[in-house]
Amino acid sequence: MKKLGRLGLMAALLFALAAWEHGKAVKAAGGPEESANGPYRVLAPIQSGNLLLFPVARTDGKSTVETPFITLDEGLKNGEVEVTEAGRTRGLVRPRGAEEPQSTDRGDEVNTLVLFNHSQRPLLLLAGEVVTGGKQDRIVAKDRIVPADADPIDLSVFCIEPGRWTESSTVFGASDKSAARSFMVQPEVRERAMVDRDQQQVWDSVHGTMSKMQAAAAPSAPASGGVGGPMYEAEPPMALGTTSYAKMMENPAIEQKVDEAAPVIKAREEVLARLRDEHAVGVVVAVRGEIVWADLFASTDLLARYWTKLVRSYAAESLTEGEDHAAPGVADAQHFLDMPSGGTENSEGDVGIYRYRELKSGNAETFVLESLLPGTGYDVHISKMKLIEEVHRIRKPHPMVPQHPIYEPQSFHPDVYRQDVDR
Repeated sequence: MKKLGRLGLMAALLFALAAWEHGKAVKAAGGPEESANGPYRVLAPIQSGNLLLFPVARTDGKSTVETPFITLDEGLKNGEVEVTEAGRTRGLVRPRGAEEPQSTDRGDEVNTLVLFNHSQRPLLLLAGEVVTGGKQDRIVAKDRIVPADADPIDLSVFCIEPGRWTESSTVFGASDKSAARSFMVQPEVRERAMVDRDQQQVWDSVHGTMSKMQAAAAPSAPASGGVGGPMYEAEPPMALGTTSYAKMMENPAIEQKVDEAAPVIKAREEVLARLRDEHAVGVVVAVRGEIVWADLFASTDLLARYWTKLVRSYAAESLTEGEDHAAPGVADAQHFLDMPSGGTENSEGDVGIYRYRELKSGNAETFVLESLLPGTGYDVHISKMKLIEEVHRIRKPHPMVPQHPIYEPQSFHPDVYRQDVDR
């Protein structure tokens, strides 16, 4: 009996140990925020103007995993990926939840484009990537994966050019013909698209950031309003003649300011060599001493392919006004990554292709894109952001009203244009 008792106790201990190990594995699968002893380690920062960029390496030796994906920029530039207005397609599109493709005989839509992936590789899309052309410039609404040589899909997008509804081209292109000049919208706009999922919030954010960017690129002017004290907020002092975020970023004065804000852009090859030596797979971003964002990838190669456009977006964020903070250290950046996600979790995706999870806790939110394609089964991209305080989201009414009837102020209703990015 004693022997049986000892065996039973040993079995119970083994069971408890197995359960504990399983629990650790489940927590680790939730991303870097789940455990202080997780798979990500923050390295010494790279200082670049008002930016501190903390490289992030994996501690499990998986930083050099080969990934099969083609990026949006690569696909658009070599012709293997095509994006067009919904009303121009003459084929079949497989909408969300439909078992069979359906006819695309419909008009153009503000928040939907049609994407064709003709490549023999799966396409990786990141929230905030810019596509220009069509009737308006748009940004991708969420991270997702499109299978190789797939049926055309409905692509959820947000407009970042509210002043135009006339076709400039039949198909969309990348944000810039040169990979070195490619960009995505800055973190403030990305957050509005990913968290709020609301077109009006994106428009408000675009208008606010454009005003700040134009002011930053304008010649210095006195900030005082005279006897009455500081001046009220005015319209941007430098008129660019466009409502397009993309065209603003391509303006020579803005480009120069962005390059000056992030010297690492010009030292791209040297920085990428350091990142490869350190087996870095991501970066934690601090703007004016405040940690605001992190982008992590499955491999060093993926990080390198997105590096320039990401850094340009961080640099744009650093040009806007804000409070200065004491410079954070490695421990602060590690704490940001390791913050627990004990709040809510939402999950969506496409069976056998990808799963996209949103993890929210306190003032931080994490988005995890996991590939479910054969031979993968790992997190491809993780975005983690410090949420903008609610008071900072209140902006003046948007003054840039497009000329298309569906945007007339008297006919606008937020619920009509509220986004469902679960496509």
